[in-house]
Amino acid sequence: MSTMQVPIWEKYTLTIEEAAAYFRIGETKLRQIVSENRNADFLLWNGNRPQIKRKKFEALVNELHNI
Repeated sequence: MSTMQVPIWEKYTLTIEEAAAYFRIGETKLRQIVSENRNADFLLWNGNRPQIKRKKFEALVNELHNI
């Protein structure tokens, strides 16, 4: 049985760990951003686990000068 692996740059949502690797932002900083923006449109909640919507978060990061 083979499992299909979706490349990180094609995923719709990312875990905190994946987002940290993809955006080169520390996990602690990402967790802080999530906790300060719990209702942001770049977040999808799977129970109590945040999933970061990659393209929406990319758009946010593109507008920032520093994090």
